Amino acid sequence: MTKYQKEFRRRLMGFGMLLAFFFFVVIGLGMVKVIAGPQQTGKTTDMEATSNSGIPVKPTDSGVIKFAFLAAAIAVGVGSLGAGAAVGYVGAAAMGAIGEKPELAGRALIFVGLAEGIAIYGLIIAIMILQKV
Repeated sequence: MTKYQKEFRRRLMGFGMLLAFFFFVVIGLGMVKVIAGPQQTGKTTDMEATSNSGIPVKPTDSGVIKFAFLAAAIAVGVGSLGAGAAVGYVGAAAMGAIGEKPELAGRALIFVGLAEGIAIYGLIIAIMILQKV
């Protein structure tokens, strides 16, 4: 195993451990929310909430809003981290290929653009999550 393969495995393990930590934190917070249950108040439920004119009102539970923003932030953050890692590796390989064969520049830039698209997918998911709140 070469020095670069060992370094890649070390970085990949560190990134995997970081992702696992975040997923366990999010799942743990979700379990606490489920176990604690809804607090009983004298107000109507979110499904029954309407304004004076009879128009349904969106839920305003602070826990729902908090977790929606947390989920959107995680989607954008993980998507951006993945895109950064992909662009780093693909870009380095693309520059090496362009150095050897300059006529491959167009194809190499397409692959770098595809790697950048991962961040856009995370942003789209975050927007879809926040539209529901």
